Amino acid sequence: MADILSSPIEYLKGVGPQRAELLKKELGIYSFKDLLEHFPYRHIDKTKVSPIRDISPQHEFIQVAGRLLAMETIGEGRSKRLVAEIRDATGSLELVWFQGIAWVQKMLEPWQTYFVYGRVSFFQGRPQITHPEMELLSTDNNSGKSFLEPVYPSTEKLKSRGLGGRQLAKLTFTLLTMLREKDLPEILPDQMISQMKLLSRYQAFHSIHFPANMEIYEQALNRLKFEELLIAQLRMGLIRSQRHHFSKGVVFGQVGELFHLFYSQYLPFELTGAQKRVLKEFRKDMGSGRQMNRLLQGDVGSGKTIVALLSMLLAIDNGFQACMMAPTEILAKQHFEGVRKLLKDMPVVVELLTGSTKTKKRKEILEMAINGSLQILIGTHAVIEEVVQFKNLGLAVIDEQHRFGVAQRAKLWNKASIPPHVLVMTATPIPRTLAMTAYGDLDLSIMDELPPGRQPIQTVHRYESSRSQVMGFVKSEIAKGRQVYIVFPLIEESEKMDYENLMRGYENLKAWFPEPKYWISMVHGKQTNEVKEVNMQRFVQHDTQIMVSTTVIEVGVDVPNASLMIIESAEKFGLSQLHQLRGRVGRGREKSFCILLTGSKLGAEAKERLKIMCATNDGFKIAEKDLDLRGPGDIQGTRQSGLLDFKLANIVKDKALLETVRQLAGKLLDEDPDLSNPNHLSLKASLQVKNGQTPWSKIS
Repeated sequence: MADILSSPIEYLKGVGPQRAELLKKELGIYSFKDLLEHFPYRHIDKTKVSPIRDISPQHEFIQVAGRLLAMETIGEGRSKRLVAEIRDATGSLELVWFQGIAWVQKMLEPWQTYFVYGRVSFFQGRPQITHPEMELLSTDNNSGKSFLEPVYPSTEKLKSRGLGGRQLAKLTFTLLTMLREKDLPEILPDQMISQMKLLSRYQAFHSIHFPANMEIYEQALNRLKFEELLIAQLRMGLIRSQRHHFSKGVVFGQVGELFHLFYSQYLPFELTGAQKRVLKEFRKDMGSGRQMNRLLQGDVGSGKTIVALLSMLLAIDNGFQACMMAPTEILAKQHFEGVRKLLKDMPVVVELLTGSTKTKKRKEILEMAINGSLQILIGTHAVIEEVVQFKNLGLAVIDEQHRFGVAQRAKLWNKASIPPHVLVMTATPIPRTLAMTAYGDLDLSIMDELPPGRQPIQTVHRYESSRSQVMGFVKSEIAKGRQVYIVFPLIEESEKMDYENLMRGYENLKAWFPEPKYWISMVHGKQTNEVKEVNMQRFVQHDTQIMVSTTVIEVGVDVPNASLMIIESAEKFGLSQLHQLRGRVGRGREKSFCILLTGSKLGAEAKERLKIMCATNDGFKIAEKDLDLRGPGDIQGTRQSGLLDFKLANIVKDKALLETVRQLAGKLLDEDPDLSNPNHLSLKASLQVKNGQTPWSKIS
């Protein structure tokens, strides 16, 4: 960017020190560049002025023009408000201000004619606009401007100080009159601009703010979205190619005795095509001499643990150690017991290290890790403590990767002189569009098949009025020797309400399922880890038939005998969470069920979530729908990527553009891997990571 755009915002005509402070605090606008990139969210056709008598509840925003009549202050304290009336030839409209009253009274002149714009509401049947945007009607209102006037995101505080959307438009217009083409130099190669029929950068910035018509606005929007997405894709592509070229890794050159022994004699079932494909990808990476840094996505129950174990055996066969890190003690213990059971009497030394490992045992494990006699270490965050050192760590497997911070994952790199291969796994399917954007610098492996024998879980939605039938079904499943989960929602606003809700549900269940015929375990966030563990183990060992819980069982409880999941107040859960909870059943060969219990009053989005849960067990389809409903910012684990902070692009609505850009970025990097071509230097300069930060997934 040229120097003019780095100028502090207070130096722009019409701003000054006081307004600058407000812009910084309220909108994060510190410089001319920040203002230029504060884009309008809609445009008003200034030629379209509605008669007041035509205003109806169907109008969301409206523009009228009329004479301002007398203004009056009503009420005291918090209820104090300024009320005015605007009148045209067809009728009158009430205007109301709750903030900045003194400033509004000083700026507005009764009996003058104003343009008035804002959101319409109705009070006692009469239309009104609260905190309207006001502009004195004069002959030069539109001089030099387009008739499509931009409306900018603002705040109530800014509006009350005369910095509403229209005032921001005036400041932006002032800025644009100062800029020349040299101030907005082109960063895209000429050939790409021509190929994609894109506006110039200078024209795009002008036309996104003050377009001559809607067609030119759409072209400007497309150009700037294209640029945003291209920079994100190139940045990740460069990180990935640099890692491939410069990140040295240990070489697993042979498929040895332990791998073959396990594969031929101990594998509990034939691997799925997806598992075989993923293993080939791992073997290719780990034999290349470069460090593997791979994200494995596998839907609930797709058999990620078997694939991880085979990869660890590959490490051991090549003279290296392996470790596996899980986010909770329950999950770490489950992995440990699962791996030991799979290995049976194979000559592989496996140990478990968690926060509750006794001192004597901990000391023994640490000694074994450093002398090399320990081949696989499974544990929680305890694995990355400084005291844990390995003789030759070759592979680190991280389960449920989004639960670990950057610094925690990075500590694994210091456990060996050559960084170990890294495999991060998640049971939360990530939509392809999101994976392309947020995880594009990781090599991606997907397992989208379930092992043989797994039956799809039958999911139904039932209202509270059907509770007695639902409880009857619970009794019939228990009578068959099965077990049942009943999950209550977390109410984030109130931990107390959440706890009371759970306890009330527990007491009600005891009335339906009295002891000693039925036994119930309960797990929730207020319990100590020890109590949670005991109650969980009672259910795992079949001492209790019902597990009542909050969402702490979302990840990592494996009870093949559990055949029924009941989710209370299911409308309060997101799609991804509902899918994860449902995945706690269907782990054995028996038919399994999930019942979504709700109240009778449901919003449209809640109905949509429940509908898709009943329609499919496919986690990837569910993740796509979740992305459509909630947007990328809320999808678990993506906020920290720093790659979704787009000002204009939307990876849901702009899927087609994203795919086009991804292909172009890949082709560009294939032809010019380090962007050293003179035509690409401007683009390369735009790729510098802000503040020298490294995207988190580089050290996943």
